[in-house]
Amino acid sequence: MESLVLHLLTWSDVINSKCSSFFAKFANFDEVVNWKISMPQKHADLFAAMGARLTIARNEIGFSQAAMAEAIGVSPRAYHSYEKGQRGMPVEALVAMGERFEVDVPWLLLGTKSIRAGHDFKALKHIEGSLDKHLTDEGIKIKSEKRGAIVARWYQSHVEGREVTDDDVHTWIELVRE
Repeated sequence: MESLVLHLLTWSDVINSKCSSFFAKFANFDEVVNWKISMPQKHADLFAAMGARLTIARNEIGFSQAAMAEAIGVSPRAYHSYEKGQRGMPVEALVAMGERFEVDVPWLLLGTKSIRAGHDFKALKHIEGSLDKHLTDEGIKIKSEKRGAIVARWYQSHVEGREVTDDDVHTWIELVRE
């Protein structure tokens, strides 16, 4: 790899008569070996929240991660990384999940952010209050993006006219707990 980096530096020097900043970062082989790609925090939070919603949706469908991966055309390892919030889910897989299982794709992507004017904000506030009270009373701590996934699922059920039981809420909490 070092020879490739040096070759690129040399080529860049010839073209630009100086080393480009991109290649300069890789001039030292040790930097290449120790270089890590880190996801910006904003993306990490989005992926974690979406992963929690994917976990809840898959559980409601009754599939294992491997079965869901096969159903939407991705590898089990890739699907696992989507639920863990380690990477974003491709559009093709989202569309497949939405079409095959009638999952609300905007909900998967945005959670409560997909709520539009005219929605029942009073119900949403009640749901958030009820969940927060339960979590506090039980001493359960979950990350805010995973809490948001539960609120979003609960609200989506409300919008669709489906009753949410205590067992549903307990299941959702257990699914997203670390």
